[in-house]
Amino acid sequence: MHRKFEVVVVGGGPAGSTAARICAKSGLKTLLVEEQAHLGYPVQCAGLLSNSAFAECEVSQSSVLNTVSGADIQAGDATCSFDAGKTMAYVVDRGAMDHEMGRIAADNGAYIRLKTIASGISRTSRTLHLKGINGPEEINYSMLIAADGPRSSISRMIGIPRAQFYLSGLQCDVKYSVPTDHVQVYPNASPEFFGWIIPIHPERARIGLCGINNVKKCFSEFIQPFKNQTTHLVSGTIPLGTLKRTYDDRILIAGDAAAMAKPTSGGGVYMGICAARHAAQVAINSIENDDFSSVAMASYESAWKKDFGNEIMRGLQLFKIRQKISQKDMEHLIRILALPDMKEVITKKGDMDRPSTLIKALLTHPRMIPAHYLIGKAWIKSML
Repeated sequence: MHRKFEVVVVGGGPAGSTAARICAKSGLKTLLVEEQAHLGYPVQCAGLLSNSAFAECEVSQSSVLNTVSGADIQAGDATCSFDAGKTMAYVVDRGAMDHEMGRIAADNGAYIRLKTIASGISRTSRTLHLKGINGPEEINYSMLIAADGPRSSISRMIGIPRAQFYLSGLQCDVKYSVPTDHVQVYPNASPEFFGWIIPIHPERARIGLCGINNVKKCFSEFIQPFKNQTTHLVSGTIPLGTLKRTYDDRILIAGDAAAMAKPTSGGGVYMGICAARHAAQVAINSIENDDFSSVAMASYESAWKKDFGNEIMRGLQLFKIRQKISQKDMEHLIRILALPDMKEVITKKGDMDRPSTLIKALLTHPRMIPAHYLIGKAWIKSML
C-alpha cells in the first residue's frame, strides 16, 4: 500500500501526540505512528509532572492521582524539607494521560497507526516504510517528525549520533503509608542520580531510582523493605545531553528521541512538548511556504535552543558534577540546604522545568560559601 501524508509523526508519547494534534488542527493531513497496541502503554515514567508540564499537555484532570506541594530530601542522617504552600506538581497515571493526548490528536483529525513500526526510510523519495497490523506500507511525507523515544529508529536510520549519556531507571508501586503532600528524594540511593518515593494516595507510593551503573543492585537495596509488596514494576531509559543535530532533510527530531530530558531530574514531558510545538510550527510553515531548505529545517533547532537550550546545557554541567559528589559531601550539602535562609530561596525560586534561576540563587547565597569547595572539587573531577 502506498499513501501520502503531509506530516508523519513517529511516536505516540506526549511529544508525538502534541505535534500530530497541532499539525492536524492546522489542516495538514497528518499520520501518527505508534509501535504499541495502546497509546500510553507500557508506562516508562515516574509520572510526576510540574504544573507547567501538566498544563502543556492540555488534558483533563482525569489522569491526576495526587498533587504535591513540597519535598523531603534525605541522605544518611541529613534531611531537608520544604513546602511551597501550594500545588507544585501533579502525580499522574501516565498511561491514561498519554492515551488522552493521543485521542485528542485523533479528534483534531490525525490518522493513527497502532502496532506499527518504521522499518526504513528513503530520503530521496521522502518515503517512510512501515510494518504493522496493516502489513507493509510505504508512506510519502512532506515533513517527518521523529518523536520515537530514547532509542529512536529514525535517528539511527539517518545517521544522527546518539546522546551523550543514558540513564537506566527502575520503579515499582508498593503498599506504603506516606504523607501525600511531599515527594521524598534520596540522592545516596543512586550515587549517579537519585532515588524517589512519590505518593499516589495515603496507602500507595511509587518507589524508584535512576543511574548509570549497578542500577539493578541499587534498586534492589532501595526497595528491600517493600520487596514483597510490589504491585507494578517498570523500567525505562532516559537519554541526556541532546543530539549534535536535531534536524535533517524534511526531518525534525523532538523529545526523548532528541535527548531533551532535563539532566537535573530526568523529566522529559515539558521540554518534549515545547520542542514538539516548535517542530509542528516549522512543519506547518514549510508546507505552507513550500520551503524545505536547510535554513528552514535549521530554524527548528534555533527555536528550541532559544526556548530551553540553556537549561539543558546548564543542567548537563550539574549532572556531570553530581557524578563526582561523594555520599559524605552530599550529606554536607543537604545540611546547608536545610538552613532556613536556603529553604526560603528554594520555595521562592524553585522551578522544576527551568531550574537555572534557582541554582544561581543558591550558589550566590552567602550561606552556600561553605559548599563552594565541595562543588568546586566535584567540578574539577568532572573535567578530568
